[in-house]
Amino acid sequence: MTLIKSISGIRGTIGGAVGDNLTPVDAVKFASAYGSFLKIRHASKGNVRLKVVIGRDARISGPMIHNLVMNTLIGLGIDVIDLGLSTTPTVEIAVPLEKADGGIILTASHNPKQWNALKLLNEKGEFLSGKEGELILEIAENEAFDFSDVDSLGEVIENNAYMDIHIDEVLELPLVDADLVKTKKFKVVVDGVNSSGGIIIPNLLEQMGVEVVKLYCEPNGHFPHNPEPLKEHLGDICKLVVEEKADFGIVVDPDVDRLAFISNDGEMFGEEYTLVAVADYVLSKTPGNTVSNMSSSRALRDITEKHGGTYQASAVGEVNVVELMKKTNAIIGGEGNGGIIYPSSHYGRDSMVGVALFLTYLANQDKTVAEIRASYPQYYMSKNKIELTPQIDVDNVLATLTEKYKSENITTIDGVKIDFPTEWVHLRKSNTEPIIRIYTEAPTQIEADVLAERFVKELKEIAGI
Repeated sequence: MTLIKSISGIRGTIGGAVGDNLTPVDAVKFASAYGSFLKIRHASKGNVRLKVVIGRDARISGPMIHNLVMNTLIGLGIDVIDLGLSTTPTVEIAVPLEKADGGIILTASHNPKQWNALKLLNEKGEFLSGKEGELILEIAENEAFDFSDVDSLGEVIENNAYMDIHIDEVLELPLVDADLVKTKKFKVVVDGVNSSGGIIIPNLLEQMGVEVVKLYCEPNGHFPHNPEPLKEHLGDICKLVVEEKADFGIVVDPDVDRLAFISNDGEMFGEEYTLVAVADYVLSKTPGNTVSNMSSSRALRDITEKHGGTYQASAVGEVNVVELMKKTNAIIGGEGNGGIIYPSSHYGRDSMVGVALFLTYLANQDKTVAEIRASYPQYYMSKNKIELTPQIDVDNVLATLTEKYKSENITTIDGVKIDFPTEWVHLRKSNTEPIIRIYTEAPTQIEADVLAERFVKELKEIAGI
């Protein structure tokens, strides 16, 4: 069982001992720390009550964690705008619309059902900075909480309209053309992994005139497969797209900030190419710069340069991508895990925005989804991981590898990335799981797999496992 405390929030498995897992006590403790942080941050408001937006995905533990966190904030004298079942990007857009002081999404994203997490937002609906996250961890460690008296308790305001508001916001984007999409009469299969994506994605599609075939769209939290949208987990939808003669398939993770497509032939479009395709469309209409993280495909760089823009890579983590996007005035960016960040909407990964832009792009093309995928630069990735134990000194392992490959093009802003002439490897400790991630990319899948196997072996030898 696991509890991970990081600058991006707290994430852990349900049950077990306090301090080692995401127990009710830990949920209350970290909600208290976040609420206390907001009171410090907004002390200049005096006696004006603060507001926090809260939403959750459909995890089985969601209602329990939701009630614990919500009532903790009430105890701190903070009002709660309760969105109930929602998505990460929906909460992100709700925070500024509600003029709230922060937001919490209760979701462990792509992690299996035994996990849950508190993902923390600022008043812009964006993830907290590293410094802010460190302060919250310090407040939690010291238990520096000051709860309100009975006459100053917060209140709960329920608002179940925000998924519809989110859809409206997406449809109003200038580069989204729902009327054009309606003329194409597309048929799309949706795998909502039995979470909130099973509600919001079909609703968006239907408003764009798309015929929807639902697969695992009952938001009961019983994930029918590993919820990370990778090829090895998606056999059912790949098969169904072909059987239904659908134009393509859509897969999202439980909190709907990661987006993957299945081509009309039942093959993976590739989660790395979600951002590439959407960026190709956006840049063709509004040329500019792009950003993705260091573990993302070189294909975005190629597409950006084709449209006359400049590409830059950030450290892994949404907050790092957003920071570099703002610095470079990027038109679009995101992460190779299927995360689309489109500033014309908001600075957060948003599958809804990605779906609407991709549908508009497809409606403008005289090509199938498989043909669009084949038109892009061909790179292939291998994504592997090594489970960590307390005995492994990750920093020493990575330092040893850095020294060994010092003659190559090496970047160390986030783990170690080694750029070879035609391929690369990125090795880093995960922020969300007790693992080392090993990502490789090469011109063929075989070359990517061989490179990955080589570095997995080298890592294990250095670590002594």
